[in-house]
Amino acid sequence: MLHSFRVFNALALTALALAGHVHSFPTFQWPNVLLAYAEKQLYQGPLDILAQNCPVRINTTIPAQWLRIAYHDMSTHNVDDGTGGLDASIQYELDRSQNVGEGMVDSLTDFGKSFNIRAPFFGMADLMALGAILGVAGCGGPLIPFSAGRIDATEAGPATVPEPQQDLASHTESFRRQGFTPTEMIALVACGHTLGGVRQVDFPLVVTDPEDYVQTFDTTVNFDNAVVSEYLQNTTQNVLVVGPNVTTRSDFRIFSSDGNVTMQSLLSSDTFNETCGTLIERMLNTVPSSVNLTQPISEPFDYVVSQPLFSYRDGNMSMITELRVMNENPSRTITMFWADRQGSTCPSTGCTVPSKATEEVIFGLIGNIQGLSANMYLFNATINPTTSISKFWFEVNENDGSDVIVVDNGGSGFAIEQDSVFVDNSRSEVVLTSTVDFTKLVIAVRGDASSTVSITTFNPFANSSSPPYLPVILAADLQLDESNPSEGGFTFFTTNISNSVNFLDITAIVNSTTIGQENVDLTVASFPEVDIS
Repeated sequence: MLHSFRVFNALALTALALAGHVHSFPTFQWPNVLLAYAEKQLYQGPLDILAQNCPVRINTTIPAQWLRIAYHDMSTHNVDDGTGGLDASIQYELDRSQNVGEGMVDSLTDFGKSFNIRAPFFGMADLMALGAILGVAGCGGPLIPFSAGRIDATEAGPATVPEPQQDLASHTESFRRQGFTPTEMIALVACGHTLGGVRQVDFPLVVTDPEDYVQTFDTTVNFDNAVVSEYLQNTTQNVLVVGPNVTTRSDFRIFSSDGNVTMQSLLSSDTFNETCGTLIERMLNTVPSSVNLTQPISEPFDYVVSQPLFSYRDGNMSMITELRVMNENPSRTITMFWADRQGSTCPSTGCTVPSKATEEVIFGLIGNIQGLSANMYLFNATINPTTSISKFWFEVNENDGSDVIVVDNGGSGFAIEQDSVFVDNSRSEVVLTSTVDFTKLVIAVRGDASSTVSITTFNPFANSSSPPYLPVILAADLQLDESNPSEGGFTFFTTNISNSVNFLDITAIVNSTTIGQENVDLTVASFPEVDIS
């Protein structure tokens, strides 16, 4: 029952009032798993917890570490042949002198082991880009649009990160290969060095005093142009400008390479933020030429439909879903409609169910900066299993005299592509034990016991204790579920999986026909808990 079992999806169809003026949010055609998931992580994901208020770690800041690792990873790009770029290859490059520092491992741990975020289509490279965007915003810098779709590398890239002891010609060539002009090189270095500094233990030839743990690039913690103003006013303590080792004064050589023209232009805070936002976005979107990124996300989507959850029990099929609508309105009412597969049970206007519950959406860092609000509406529909469901849609009534808004995916509705195989939301269980908790997964199959079911699970948490942090992907064949006997033409199959599995693919063979579902999102499932400890 559901190729629409594919994660969060959305369609913005109209303009709504925001802060006293008409505001039209962006749109895309459903389903688009990657774009929808990227929007969710940007606006409602957990990663920004580590970026808010520019938090300190190891005498620097987490955002500084995140911005540094993103640049170092991107710098493998070669504009001449389209290879390299932001692809998470740095996981395999930590033995290089240019990539020294605890911050590299800490950042990879943040992205790879701290949160249940990675997905089969959203890997470490996308998380590194997202981290840089959240880090810049968390330290008071510009809001940078987020594009997703990077593909993680499986091996190291070329050793092309610029190093402090290199001369200006080497730096200029490195940045040219990455796709940046000499003027852009100056600005991008200034943008990157508004955060963080140089640790003595990592670069003893740069910070020569062993008692000096870290030398920051400027006197402020936040993302601002103090690195520029202090340089131009000759008050800078930036060790890459005025450090005791002339050979490693790389920032001085770069900043002064055009007679300080570029640095003078960055004295304007507005120009600095605008320039940095543009260049950092380009940096993060520097990927191999074979990779296609999503459209940039700079605002949330107006309407977001959550993954439908299905269950069959006692002769009835249920479907639970949610609709996120931007801008809070306590007077708003929403009705979900659906059409069956035979056109015989539902009237011509469709079967209907009103929203069952409403809750305020909690936005994270970016949403709070943008002053956003939204409501989430829950729908629980009882569906005739014989005639089933082919598609669904919504009518949104603001009850303020404006026209009723039809949210129907541009006229096509939100299609349910098949109703023969699905994760049964009410029969699956989270099992609590005295040792290790697990999930008893139950798959409903419209067929008999001769059917076969297999799954491939995606666990974002690596087994390794150090980088590279690779997700754990396992395949399993399901067995007949003796505790859930067949009923109503459905047979139930089961297996136990880790609670940390967040996505899975299903393949079933029913009456010699193969039926599949990809990217089933378990993070939005609402399985009941059973305590057997």
